[in-house]
Amino acid sequence: VLLGLMWLQQGEGGSGLRHTCEQGDRLSRYGWLLHDGENFGIQEIEDGKLSLKTEFVKRPGGEHGGDWSWRITARMKGTGGPAPLLSLFFYVATDGQGMLEPHLENGTRLAAVTGTTEELGHFTLTFLRPTAGSGEDTKFASYNSLDAPSPGLHRLSELVLSSLRSRFVFAPPGGLRRRFFGVDAIGALPESAQRGRLLLHQVTLEPPATLEVTFESGSVTERLERLAGQALSEALKKHVAVFEHRFEQTFGLSRKGFSVPERRFAQAALSEMLGSMGYFQGHSLLRSPLQESPVPGPEVALFTAVPSRSFFPRGFLWDEGFHQLLLGRWDAALSHEVIAHWLDLMNADGWIPREQILGEEARARVPSEFVLQDSETANPPTLLLALERLLPDAPIPFLRRLFPRLRAWYEWFHRTQAGPVPHSFRWRGRDPELERFLNPKTLASGLDDYPRASHPSADERHLDLRCWMALAARVLGTVAERLGEPAEAFRATEQALSDNVLLEQHHWAPELGTFADFGNHSAAVELRWQPAAPAAPGQPPVPPRLLREVREAPQPRFVGALGYVSLFPLLLQLLRPDSPRLPALLDAMRSEQQLWSPFGLRSLARDSRLYGRPNTDQDPPYWRGAVWVNINFLALRALRGYAEAEGPQRERAAQIYRELRHNLISNLFRQYSQSGFLWENYSDSTGRGQGCHPFAGWSALVVLVMAEDY
Repeated sequence: VLLGLMWLQQGEGGSGLRHTCEQGDRLSRYGWLLHDGENFGIQEIEDGKLSLKTEFVKRPGGEHGGDWSWRITARMKGTGGPAPLLSLFFYVATDGQGMLEPHLENGTRLAAVTGTTEELGHFTLTFLRPTAGSGEDTKFASYNSLDAPSPGLHRLSELVLSSLRSRFVFAPPGGLRRRFFGVDAIGALPESAQRGRLLLHQVTLEPPATLEVTFESGSVTERLERLAGQALSEALKKHVAVFEHRFEQTFGLSRKGFSVPERRFAQAALSEMLGSMGYFQGHSLLRSPLQESPVPGPEVALFTAVPSRSFFPRGFLWDEGFHQLLLGRWDAALSHEVIAHWLDLMNADGWIPREQILGEEARARVPSEFVLQDSETANPPTLLLALERLLPDAPIPFLRRLFPRLRAWYEWFHRTQAGPVPHSFRWRGRDPELERFLNPKTLASGLDDYPRASHPSADERHLDLRCWMALAARVLGTVAERLGEPAEAFRATEQALSDNVLLEQHHWAPELGTFADFGNHSAAVELRWQPAAPAAPGQPPVPPRLLREVREAPQPRFVGALGYVSLFPLLLQLLRPDSPRLPALLDAMRSEQQLWSPFGLRSLARDSRLYGRPNTDQDPPYWRGAVWVNINFLALRALRGYAEAEGPQRERAAQIYRELRHNLISNLFRQYSQSGFLWENYSDSTGRGQGCHPFAGWSALVVLVMAEDY
């Protein structure tokens, strides 16, 4: 069963219908302020002068999850006259299976829906009449309803828009009569688009107002009272108190001296991540070396957090490991469930698609060039970061279920991503269109346009992947030992990949004074506009093209691009505390001409040739200077480790740690206070949030930074 809300501020001709989170809607702010991931949530939405507050509570019971209630409070700010009419559209739809039965009052008001599905059994959904917000007195409203074949969630907005008509009149007793758009005739939809049944309840009123919806499970046999009105208010109050106590017990921000606004910010960061979690079902489209055409993957299910509700509302493999670092601290059992879901996506070879675009709804939100998942392309195994944190308290049966999949994944990396010399590794799947890109992208690494060797080849050695594989060997070895399984091979690989002498041999660039990738590289590469070729007779003119120009032939060398990749031996703490290379990395981190900014560590040094440079005329710089919270989190975690270990850089690491932590927290809190959002990344020159928003994916790791819980 799909349940949801749309709204429309009347007078906008229907063009302002809000439904799915879209960055293009340009809402002032929205997000979950409190959400415990299981029992309740409170969200605030500001859409121009309209303020919406959505609250829900679940009450366990019966055999199908129990009851659930939802409250929507609508207010208008500063209208100076009659408030504009607001229409709220509550819908319930089946998606492939299940039965729904509408119960109408006066032929127009959808008062309730009864239904049955495999997962929920019998249930009743009741739409209570709106109240004025301050009491229980009902408020005048106009009602419309719609009963239509469901076209699938990704087409519900289209269906509602096509059925809106302006012939309806809002006529409160003794009040102003006004026309409004209401659902009426059903837009034409082909039979092939029908996936089930949609029932929609439209309430049109003048804010302020409060509306409640109750879901009551048929298998709850002892129900003392409906979860509505005062009972819902009391339940919300109780859950808020429990949440705030649990949040302080878990993260201790009050004890650390953070102000109330700072603590509210941290609660909202965690809550937005929890409130963005979703359950997805469908199949990916795969590119296989064994098939010429794309093939559909198997039907799978995925329970996961997502990076961004508005822009990336789906699962990303390397993001998810960072998400689970935070969620695992809040609810270890929830994190176990998510990690298990991800590992169950593995195919027989041990490969997990890096981006989970499952089904029509997901594919409708993704540009076509990113839909296909290549079975030779990896993604950093960050789930192992989260699993390592969970290991001390992880139940043995859980680890025993995971271990065969972890081992298959580990072996797939060694089999498919091996480098040209022993104990080296190479990301596959770099962009083959050399002439288009200033530096061909490496999407597999997660660092997309971070500068690599200018000419991709089989001779590349990628530093970050080598460090990820050292982490993988360490975690697999620990899990094997916990289970009494053979661990010697994992420990031997861990020792080889952690060997600082071998690491330097493969990746220390004396001429650069830092660690680096190795490959077929030319530093003399530019993008230049190429004049248009003469048009063929009768054909439109050919536009000029921005193409890559190589002014010096590439040769095997270390890649001069000081940035996040250079830091990986430090970030994953492979460097010994007494390493003679540690001071150079600390110097680069603290240098304002290189990686240091007042807002966090920048992704590429300011004195790098590709700093801030676009990759094509359509690709602005991404990992070429901006401050990213996930890597700053790893840097803080590592600095804390070096500050606590015996070694000559102990005091320096502690000082950089304190300054970096202060800068990161201060800027994220300041940007949230000004904009209302966490952001994908932050400008290294102004600190302003940039990229997509809200981004309560890895940017929410600021909660752990505030708690100093690494």
